[in-house]
Amino acid sequence: MKKYIIAILAASMGLTSCDDFLTVVPETQLSSATFFKTETDFIQAVNSAYVPLRPIVNDRAWKLAEMHSDNTYYGRNVLFGAVDPQEDLADFSVPTANGVTANDNVLQQYRLDYQIIARANQVLALIDEAGIDQEVKDNVKGQALFLRAYAYFELARYFGSVPLHLTPVATREESALPLSSEDEIYGQIIDDLVAAVPILPPKSDQQPGRVTSGAARTLLANVYINRKQWSEAEAILTPVVTGGEYMLMPTYEMAFSDNAGNKNNAESVFEVQFLEGSAGLNGNFIYQMLPRPLLAEELVPITGTSNPQPLDGEGNNIPTPDIIAAYEDGDEREDASIGYVELSSSFREDKTYPYIKKYAKKHSQHNNTGTNFPIYRYSEVLLFMAEISNELGKDAEARNYLNQVRDRAGLGPVSSSGTELGDAIFRERRVELAFENKRWFDIQRKDLIEEIIIPYGQRIVANPLDYYYPPNQNSVPRSNVFTNLNKFYGLPAAESDLSPYF
Repeated sequence: MKKYIIAILAASMGLTSCDDFLTVVPETQLSSATFFKTETDFIQAVNSAYVPLRPIVNDRAWKLAEMHSDNTYYGRNVLFGAVDPQEDLADFSVPTANGVTANDNVLQQYRLDYQIIARANQVLALIDEAGIDQEVKDNVKGQALFLRAYAYFELARYFGSVPLHLTPVATREESALPLSSEDEIYGQIIDDLVAAVPILPPKSDQQPGRVTSGAARTLLANVYINRKQWSEAEAILTPVVTGGEYMLMPTYEMAFSDNAGNKNNAESVFEVQFLEGSAGLNGNFIYQMLPRPLLAEELVPITGTSNPQPLDGEGNNIPTPDIIAAYEDGDEREDASIGYVELSSSFREDKTYPYIKKYAKKHSQHNNTGTNFPIYRYSEVLLFMAEISNELGKDAEARNYLNQVRDRAGLGPVSSSGTELGDAIFRERRVELAFENKRWFDIQRKDLIEEIIIPYGQRIVANPLDYYYPPNQNSVPRSNVFTNLNKFYGLPAAESDLSPYF
């Protein structure tokens, strides 16, 4: 792997030798030889594999998968200046040469995914031989398999080919591996999830926030859909629909976590856990997703905090006119998903900006929230089943799944079939899953980059005021916007410096 991963493992791995008398583990130092003894040890170890999910969804995924689409854009603040790493993502202009990029968001996402993999590998290397209760062993192993699969699924969708590490890394010599092909990565993801499904408990028997058999089935179905293995996707996902573990919440707004309540609700298949306070488990993604400059009094109606402070800098992840126009008349999801705030300090003539309302939950501490972030919801399971059924020629079933989602949104049923029905399902995913970091991956997997992103870029260049540029001749789309429409990001340049393979 890389030096970064070795550093992560250094605290949990000791030096070993083939000769028992040379295997000396300091009694005052934690290592894999001394730590992994009890059920609690393994539970703590798998807990650590969840931890990188927080900075992934809080700081990176929305930049790489939502702003890198036609759903959200940035709001230029001429007094603050440009923020190239984010703007390059939103403008499809990430500088890339020889298959690598220096974009820091790409680097951090890559490293966080490999943190998950490294920690899961440590558990998986030792769990089978552990002398602990079999039910606990299966549960821990299933979680580790899921988390490794999820991290590799992210890497496969972001980069295509990456190093495939399946065992702990102990030395620098072991850290660099050749790039495995996309097919090899997906093959391992499928193997991990096929093994995880039967040993993970259902949601009703699992500790809230942990991975379940339903979550593993949903992730595996997502993988099969990406691979266009429709029959396999139907077989693995059907029990999630028929098992009685999940249901749509009565309203769309109720589907999302509050700051301290409504977490892991009946619609939640898997979500990343946050906790407001000083324990280091908090998030602040809603603050990163607000237009700026925002005065303290303008922030209060959004966050409800008693100690609001003004927000300056560049606003990011601002809903575009395109996503706003995508909602049908009467769609209750629009008001639940998008709010509006007037920025009195904005240089624009129209000082009203949209923001992502679905995550704006009232909380106590400024820039410190406990709102969970959704990875999979039951509504997406229904839309997956709709897409699968449509691809298998079962349009009546596809309409049934799709219309359950539409009915909750206050919309009438769809009666189309064939390709027209498939297009309706694709459109429904956009508004149902808006701002949940799905849009780029949907465009990518359906090979619609040129069809959707090129016209989107042309609209921005032709009408910059509509996309939150201030009326300033020096604040216009840059000359290189929408010049890098690659399916995958380049691999991180900082990591390529440590590897001879890319």
